[in-house]
Amino acid sequence: MGVNQNDFQKPSNDINNEVSILIGANQLSAYFDIIKNKRVAVVGNQSSLLSSGIHLVDTLLALNHNVVKVFSPEHGFRGVGSAGEHISNSKDPITGLPIVSLYGSHKKPTVEDLNDIDVVLFDIQDVGVRFYTYISTLHYVMEACAENDIPLVILDRPNPNGDYIDGPILESKYKSFVGMHPVPIVHGMTIGEYGKMINGEQWLKNSIQCELVVIPMLNYNHQMKYSLPIPPSPNLKTDAAIRLYPSLCLLEATSVSVGRGTSAPFEWYGHPMFPKSDLSFTPKSIEGASKPKHENKKCFALKPQIDYTSKEINLEYVIKSRDYLIGEDFITRKSFFQKLSGTDKLHDQIVTGLSEEEIRKSWQKGLDEYALMRSKYLLYD
Repeated sequence: MGVNQNDFQKPSNDINNEVSILIGANQLSAYFDIIKNKRVAVVGNQSSLLSSGIHLVDTLLALNHNVVKVFSPEHGFRGVGSAGEHISNSKDPITGLPIVSLYGSHKKPTVEDLNDIDVVLFDIQDVGVRFYTYISTLHYVMEACAENDIPLVILDRPNPNGDYIDGPILESKYKSFVGMHPVPIVHGMTIGEYGKMINGEQWLKNSIQCELVVIPMLNYNHQMKYSLPIPPSPNLKTDAAIRLYPSLCLLEATSVSVGRGTSAPFEWYGHPMFPKSDLSFTPKSIEGASKPKHENKKCFALKPQIDYTSKEINLEYVIKSRDYLIGEDFITRKSFFQKLSGTDKLHDQIVTGLSEEEIRKSWQKGLDEYALMRSKYLLYD
């Protein structure tokens, strides 16, 4: 492939920042000794690229490292699966490596999955939101590595929503794959910091500890605006969608569409019963969005204005939808809404008509306590 180690020891130019960030994956010399002469598994997907644009797996193979297996999260290794779609084990057509899906009924690597592995590399672009399932995959991979005495190396990447924390703290009775830990909806950590917190707070089964190494970034801080060079999943295609995702995703448990099956998912929201307007969309089954909500039905839409300086979830979209759909079925999946929000309180607050200000006040104590806990694990300012 013509790949040389020196090609990757340079800052990334794939981001819109004045200072170039050197991501963990790009710092090959920082983890080469850890994987040298070892049987390596990579937990990755389409976002696991170096600044050269070459995939981590392809890079390691070209540099004669013994990558023997790939583990893929929700959406699959090449990242084309719809949300919640069953992804089967397969073989990567480019490298021929076996791909083990960590989704559906097989969320955690088994003893058999790991019996030929000496070290695991985790390199996935996260978006800093509790119900974005890559951090749940991280939890299960850490747990499996701890149980099998296998070290895990996290190659850290920026969090495009890493400049704030917000939302209700997850209550243990609502723990699920879309929320496993007592953190707010927007947790404000990189995936490396989050892994340190999983270990430090003893959230793994039986409080076991994973032998964890984080390869931190250089020239990064949490206040940086970060533009992802590649979509982290099929329906987060733009900076705008990623910024709106923490607010709009709550509508996934309602009768309102967030634009899946359109050209701009998570950039607008709509419903056939919204007030008629010039702005509308008609969801279609497309790659990454099979059988979307209100398929082939015209939905009158609203398009939020993006404020990248805002440091909070915007509940206006849920409240406005509730008001537009009075007399209609609004929260159609109550239990899912509770899992997404991590509590039963937000559902009740929305249904009973509390204002956004009143709702936000109910979060503050939990956010203050979380901020103190989070501070112990931060690697960046």
